[in-house]
Amino acid sequence: MIHLRSVEIRALRLPDEFPFNLPLIQSWEPYEIKQPVTIFIGENGTGKSTLLEALACAIGVVTVGSQSVKTDPTLQSTRQLAKQMKLAWNQRTSRGFFLRAEDFFGYIKQVAKTRGELESEMRSLDESYQGRSQYAKDLARMPYARELNDLEKRYGEGLEYHSHGEGYLELFQSRFVPGGLYLLDEPEAALSPLRQIGFLSLLKEMVSQNAQFIIATHSPILMAFPGATLLNFDRTPLQEVAWEQLEHVTLTRDFLNNPQAFLRHI
Repeated sequence: MIHLRSVEIRALRLPDEFPFNLPLIQSWEPYEIKQPVTIFIGENGTGKSTLLEALACAIGVVTVGSQSVKTDPTLQSTRQLAKQMKLAWNQRTSRGFFLRAEDFFGYIKQVAKTRGELESEMRSLDESYQGRSQYAKDLARMPYARELNDLEKRYGEGLEYHSHGEGYLELFQSRFVPGGLYLLDEPEAALSPLRQIGFLSLLKEMVSQNAQFIIATHSPILMAFPGATLLNFDRTPLQEVAWEQLEHVTLTRDFLNNPQAFLRHI
């Protein structure tokens, strides 16, 4: 399902400062989203993540592992761009989330810290309640036990006990809700090539449950999702491109076919 239908930047005269001075923004034309999966592709500095962050701010989507898009200091400049965005919807949804690669790693640490603090509080409580009834102890332990149980229900034994790839997929599945809009920045950072293929399978299943995805990536594997719209940020204005024509794909293929042709220049 395509929830978010189009994106327009309304300002006629943009200030000459980041992110408005990016060629992508300076040459922006209203863009209509055509597929449930849209993938942003381009070199570093072309504006992929900036546009994704601005969309997250304009939508007001919840984040995973970071502050709200309304207060996160790293999104201060993109919030200004978001104010100039005009979004059109087929069916507005409050479901979904915004997840950056760096937020995922921070979130694992935060979940582990929360779990450790709860377990520490329970140990301290057990010591302070020595000599008191089991009923009183159980009553005092209840809030901590409930939070630990909620963590276990959502993440099993703990995201921190998995590999990064396993943890990312586990987090993604645990937070997924059908009919949502999901903004993902470089999900491949946590995923091996094999896990990336597994991630494509997850995407297909979730799209069948009326989910929409907008993804910024450098991974030729993720770019190969069947039917996805591939937007090339290396040229302005924004252009759709076929997978076979992507520089990421041709360069990766050429390297794998003859790595020495590249490595001899190092």
